[in-house]
Amino acid sequence: MGIQKFVSGLATSAVLAATFALPAEAANRVVTIVNNTGYTIVEFYGSNKGTTSWEEDILGYDVLGPYSSININFDDGTGYCIFDFKAIFNDGDEVVSKGINVCEIPTFTYN
Repeated sequence: MGIQKFVSGLATSAVLAATFALPAEAANRVVTIVNNTGYTIVEFYGSNKGTTSWEEDILGYDVLGPYSSININFDDGTGYCIFDFKAIFNDGDEVVSKGINVCEIPTFTYN
């Protein structure tokens, strides 16, 4: 009986560990980026905290016009929730925002 109780305890521990690990892995990482400025965002970058570079421009050939929004899925397969954002506007201004938790916020707005 002692070994069965031990194995049962291990199974329970594994289920609990999987349950607590699940939210970070299965978290929704879709964030609506809102441009509430009078300027066009011509480039937008989102890099997870484990990355040392900005990677590629998420908008690609597109832009995010004034008073517009776009939904971006930040699920890059790494499991990270904390990202840094960089927006480059058509007037040359760059805005860097650090430590954005994409698993917790549904919207990020540039004003």
